[in-house]
Amino acid sequence: MHSTLNVTARNLPFPPSLLFRNLASAASDRVLAPMDRGGFGPRGARNRLRIGGFVCCSGSPGMWGPAATSTAQLAVAEINRRGGILGREIEFQVYDAGGPIDEVVDRAEQAIASDEVDLIMGMHTSAVRVALRGLITRSRIPYIYTPVYEGGERTPGVIAIGETPRWQNRPSIHWLAEAKRASRWYLIGSDYVWPWQSHRAVKRYIKETGGLVVGEEFVPVGEDNHEAHLERIRAAKPDVVLISLIGTDGVTFNRAFADAGLAATTLRFAGCFDETALLGIGADKTENLFCASGYFPSVGSQAGDDFRDRYRAMFGAFAPPVGSCGESAYEGFCLLEAAANRAGTLDTRPLLAAADNLVYRGPRGPVTVRSGHARMPMYLAEADGLDFRVIKAI
Repeated sequence: MHSTLNVTARNLPFPPSLLFRNLASAASDRVLAPMDRGGFGPRGARNRLRIGGFVCCSGSPGMWGPAATSTAQLAVAEINRRGGILGREIEFQVYDAGGPIDEVVDRAEQAIASDEVDLIMGMHTSAVRVALRGLITRSRIPYIYTPVYEGGERTPGVIAIGETPRWQNRPSIHWLAEAKRASRWYLIGSDYVWPWQSHRAVKRYIKETGGLVVGEEFVPVGEDNHEAHLERIRAAKPDVVLISLIGTDGVTFNRAFADAGLAATTLRFAGCFDETALLGIGADKTENLFCASGYFPSVGSQAGDDFRDRYRAMFGAFAPPVGSCGESAYEGFCLLEAAANRAGTLDTRPLLAAADNLVYRGPRGPVTVRSGHARMPMYLAEADGLDFRVIKAI
């Protein structure tokens, strides 16, 4: 079996070859080639399963694009070596989910109508997911959304498997209150749906601990001048700054936070953060920075270690680092394979039904999907230079 991956070059900030620059040295049973249009019938009747990967490859969350596309390609290669999904080889094409929302929706419409994708795999912001829901409902194709998000997704056809505030933030806030005596909180997030909804939940969890929110603000996506934000934070004197800034916005904020001398005196807790972001910040600016996630390379589980070894074997020692955001793309394929095997078909309705009340296994360990979203092992970690050191399971 060959694994086929195509990259839509439009609107990418780097040439597709840079996304997969280490593939030439990888296993010989993978072929990267333009999509072969010949020999395929109508959707669902071909010998290949076409999956459209909508990955942010530009804009603030674009820093996770290389890792997400790489882990997806690893999953495709592994599944195709096993014979595909129900005997159908996966053909995976990447579309940029960054940039203006209306352009992303146009790409999705083209992917479904012209490229005849059978399923959409999303590793992008919640703003894109919300914009795509109507199209997904009309098109009646499955949509697996993989990264951390605000929770509550119940759109028919959409399966969200990322971390949610109830299981990610609530136990972390309680631990910071108990172990670090944190009671004063300042919330800062990007100005879109994930931070809006997450902060609503976070405020309830802070109240449970007897804590107080001393400030909150939402920052336009793409903002990299944080001087005014830091002045307000310094004046509010919080014990913890909860950061819901996306992608490179979080990187520039955390650099400025440390440069302003706040890192030594004020704790930081980030909701969407991983080792890629730590590399962007720098090892000397990560003091007192905490994060909770379903995946850290340092957890030390057999499943996680095996995944890391396979990733390095395929892409080399200098491949994009994989944290929770990039790894989530791999998890989407784990869910798809398990649901298809359970359903015995790739028809949309029975496939979606099989994905409910399902336990699948991936690098995160056993993940239970119920009512369209997931429960998984969760960990609280503290930054240690350019890595996260796991404190405890939560």
